Amino acid sequence: MKKTTYLEDLRGNSVEELNQQLVDAKKELFNLRFQNATNQLENTARIREVRKNIARIQTVITQTSRA
Repeated sequence: MKKTTYLEDLRGNSVEELNQQLVDAKKELFNLRFQNATNQLENTARIREVRKNIARIQTVITQTSRA
């Protein structure tokens, strides 16, 4: 998914939905790190992508709370 469409989707969500997406992304990151530690992860670039998505979600949450 492109970055701009992902951000537009995030901005359209409520804070509760964003918090749920944040929890899901953190769980996914934990699972990816666990797979990486046990040498079962094939696409290591996914870790970086999920980390950036977490940062994007947190940024949108902060922007909406300040507005």
